[in-house]
This record gives sequence, C-alpha cells and structure tokens, in this order.
Amino acid sequence: MKTNVASISTAVDRQLDRALEVALPEPSKSLDQDVEWCVVRVGDRWQRVRFHDYTKIFSIEGLYERVIYDILGCESPEVVTGQLFDAMKNEDESPRDLRVLDLGAGNGMVGEIFADRGADAVVGVDIIPEAATATERDRPDVYDKYYVADMTQLTPQQREALTKHHFNCMSCVAALGFGDIPTEVFKTAFNLVQKDGWIAFNVKEDFLDRTDDTGFAQMIREMTTDGALEVIGRRRYQHRLGTDREPLYYVAFAGRKRFNL
Repeated sequence: MKTNVASISTAVDRQLDRALEVALPEPSKSLDQDVEWCVVRVGDRWQRVRFHDYTKIFSIEGLYERVIYDILGCESPEVVTGQLFDAMKNEDESPRDLRVLDLGAGNGMVGEIFADRGADAVVGVDIIPEAATATERDRPDVYDKYYVADMTQLTPQQREALTKHHFNCMSCVAALGFGDIPTEVFKTAFNLVQKDGWIAFNVKEDFLDRTDDTGFAQMIREMTTDGALEVIGRRRYQHRLGTDREPLYYVAFAGRKRFNL
C-alpha cells in the first residue's frame, strides 16, 4: 500500500500526550468522497480508517481534526456560521439570542463556534453514540444538551424534550448526503425551528445538480421556491481538499425559516 505521510509525530491542537502519526493515499489515487481513508498509528499498529466511518474516526482522539481540518484544510464550520452571522448582522440581530439545534453535531466543532459567540443555548443531535462520547471528551462545555437520536424515529419523550428548547436556529454542517443525514432527517429538524428562525447549512455542489438522486436538489429547490426557506446568503466555496489533493466544492446557505416543510 503506497502512502503519502502527511504528518509524522506532529501534536494536534488538543495537545495530546502523544503525537498522531497519519498517512494518506498517494495523490494519484482518486477516491470518491465517501470512501476516502487514511491510516493512523494506534499503539504499535497502523489502522486504516475511512473518513465516513464516524464510529471509528471519532473513537481515536484528535484524528478527525488532524486529517479533515489540519491536513485537508476543511473550512466549512467557519464559512457556514460566518455566513449566518453576516446575515444576522445585516438584520441587526445578535448570535447571543440564538437557541441552536446543531444537527449532525459530531464532536462539537460547529457547536463550539456558537458557544464562543455567546449563543443563548446550543443543543447537539447525532445518531452516533461515539460522536456524543467524543464531544464529552473533546469539548465537554459546548452543548447545553446533546441527544443521541434517530430524527426519523423520535420517541414521544425525545420529541417533547427537543420541542421544549424552542429553537430559533438550526445548523447542519458537512453532514448532508452520502447516507449520513437523509432529507427526512433534515426536514424533521427544520420543522423543530420556530417560524422566522435562522437556518444555516451546506451541501456538496454535486447534490444540487438536477441529475442528483439523493433528494437534496429537489428538497432545496422546493423549499426555496415555495418560500419555506427565504435564502439570504448563498456561497460556493472550497470545503476541503480530497485525498487526491483536488478541491471539493460545497454550497453554503443561510436564511430564514418561514413555514414548515
């Protein structure tokens, strides 16, 4: 297996007791985004980890940030939240008034931005228990509450608990498509946000093509045409590099929810 050693014995931002040793495939090897992988030394052994195997990648402390952010340069949390904050500023609203539902919260990188901006409440939701465990490990003070739940099969107790937060904002960053969060999950979360609340999300630009079969192109087209979402900001940008070192482009949206999907 040919690999390109991206960073050997380099400490991650969280200042782990030991350095992470990580290697990526050769740049000449082009991989679909949902099958990209790296290898990482864990103890005396190298393990191959697929980026979208969140159960495994979150279980290795610092690996997600090291590969996706430090090496491949992911910019989505800052771009999506920045677009939202710009839209709010133009309407003389403050992030401090937000009660955020962070959908596909992962290990809390987006939630941390809202918390740093003084949001009134930040609530995470993810279907993967390992994501919640990683958040407790990496960013224990970010969320007011973190739910491990399947949004398509909420229990009455879960739905009641989420409703009591009176969300006026939903964020969903780098979590749509690839089977991670389907359209029905997005719709359920969207409908938990109060009328005129803020919505901020991104999606790979390929999923906006009319030939897309994931359902996102149709859903976004319908909710913007029908007026359920009033788009205030839209931006195409480089999400990160692929393991072949080619840019991956996403589109970030920020806007107001006007009525339920």
